[in-house]
Amino acid sequence: MGNGLKFHAPGQPPQVHVSSAQEGHFVHLRVRDHGIGIAPEYHARVFEIFQRLHHRDTFAGNGMGLAICRKIAEHHGGRIWVESVPGQGSTFHVLLPGVPTP
Repeated sequence: MGNGLKFHAPGQPPQVHVSSAQEGHFVHLRVRDHGIGIAPEYHARVFEIFQRLHHRDTFAGNGMGLAICRKIAEHHGGRIWVESVPGQGSTFHVLLPGVPTP
């Protein structure tokens, strides 16, 4: 959510939408924004530690946030990925095993 607020389109207020749905034995979380978007060739790179797509003078941060999210998702048996188009925003997906109901 923080990245959705940080990387919003210039001159427009940030918009972030969070949703979740049960999909079989998994919970599918989605965080969608209307920000600057990410080019397809960088979709995997944003989840690597210390990998920044923008200069520090443009956007603050150290390039750790999404790498930490990936580690957490994988530790719990899930995964994380992004769908994005430059200039049209991004949707980050997190798929995690659901908690069995008694």
